[in-house]
Amino acid sequence: MLMEIPWWRDAVVYEIYVRSFADASGDGVGDLPGIRRRLPYLADLGVDAIWLTPFYRSPMADGGYDVADYRDVDPLFGTLADFDALVADAHAHGLRLIVDIVPNHSSSEHPWFKEALRGEGRDRYIFRDGGDLPPNNWQSTFGGPAWTKAPDGQWYLHLFAPEQPDFNWRDPRVHAEFLDVLRFWLDRGVDGFRIDVAMGLYKAEGLPDAPAADQAFKGESPIWGRPEVHDVYRRWREVLDSYPDERMAIGEVWTDSAEDLARYIRPDELHQSFNFAWLEAPWSPTAFRKVIDDTLADMTAPTWVLSNHDVVRHVTRYGEGLINSTMGLARARAALLAMLALPGSAYLYQGEELGLPEVQDLPPEARQDPIFARSNGTLPGRDGCRVPLPWSGQEPPYGFAPEGTVPWLPQPVEWTALSAERQADDPGSTLSFYRQALRARRTLRGTLPDGLTWLESEEDALFFRRGPLTCVINCGVDAVPLPPHDHVVIGSAPVDGHLLPPDTAAWLHTP
Repeated sequence: MLMEIPWWRDAVVYEIYVRSFADASGDGVGDLPGIRRRLPYLADLGVDAIWLTPFYRSPMADGGYDVADYRDVDPLFGTLADFDALVADAHAHGLRLIVDIVPNHSSSEHPWFKEALRGEGRDRYIFRDGGDLPPNNWQSTFGGPAWTKAPDGQWYLHLFAPEQPDFNWRDPRVHAEFLDVLRFWLDRGVDGFRIDVAMGLYKAEGLPDAPAADQAFKGESPIWGRPEVHDVYRRWREVLDSYPDERMAIGEVWTDSAEDLARYIRPDELHQSFNFAWLEAPWSPTAFRKVIDDTLADMTAPTWVLSNHDVVRHVTRYGEGLINSTMGLARARAALLAMLALPGSAYLYQGEELGLPEVQDLPPEARQDPIFARSNGTLPGRDGCRVPLPWSGQEPPYGFAPEGTVPWLPQPVEWTALSAERQADDPGSTLSFYRQALRARRTLRGTLPDGLTWLESEEDALFFRRGPLTCVINCGVDAVPLPPHDHVVIGSAPVDGHLLPPDTAAWLHTP
């Protein structure tokens, strides 16, 4: 008998980086009509929901994460009518739709910030006197000081680019604005929100200097993870709960521990928070087991993720930086299978189902990530994981856009063999493997216990069981014996006899 659980508790969610998914207009940038045309592909893949990165009006200083109008679609991506049509079509295909919301900062082109520069409503942002030097030693996560001097001599705070001034969440007008923004999109039918920089809204009173080690997202910090932020999400939860059909929110929270992460998903706060410890873990059974144990001990609604639009694609990470690594792809497929066997929900990033590697040789003139510009080219930034998808054909734009269109980031010629069209009918392809794995997971939905039991295994392997499902993963260089089972449900690579090859995972059925 299937257990009734909220859809988000064990959903597989597919992240769409809107600029790079599918371009219907022919301007080289992905858009909402392009996504709408590819919904059958996503439904066939077997995901339960899609998450859209920002598509709001923006000058695009940071790929849309600098929002100038939270209640409209940027013409680059379409119109509000296009968005409404996308919501309707997604629901018709059985797909939920989550949208990104950016509450830590706005664009410097936002009307509020323009007013602030004129001296009106300045308390909605964080302005301070500083003289010739910034008010404190805080650093931008994109490089350089986190402060920029306004024309009148005061400084304003931006934890990211100067074009992204931070809101002052101690001003009640900011609270009211975002509650209204949530309702605007909920009224249009969205099923949930992914909250950008969810741990960053409040800063310590007095804005004290941060120790050098505190400039990152983690640890006790005057910048990140302030306790006041939890009241924000309690108010947001009230709004979400007032709508039908299990609307939800997931936070982008970078933190030191699963225990701290769990504070964001208490019953009256967010439904989920990204579990980046899984993404950060090296290829190691010891590391994987620690992340799993810590997560299941502290989180009632665990999530798992291997890649997203801000990190190096995991095919390349597991391949130890090599561009076309057979080892990296094998490990990526194995990690996916292990992830899908764990309790909770899984978040996929567009293109991982094609086995796409990081694009590491983008020319400097093509790069658009502000990290690259603010580091004077010493840091590559995140463009390498954002290259537009290869859908079909023998050469760029590979069906991403109409023939003859130049994509906003160049696609490698090596991607001909990785296109969705090329992989669709190949039973051994990564795309076929993802479809099989997601189909197998869906057949087990609601039938497995919330926890797992560890089984004895070789030193370089990890075996665990959930009801009749046994998941095995071999991180070593030698084949290892399989535990007792009656048949193999699916393997990330061929599994013959009673041995599990290196860099391989499998699901086993055990009565």
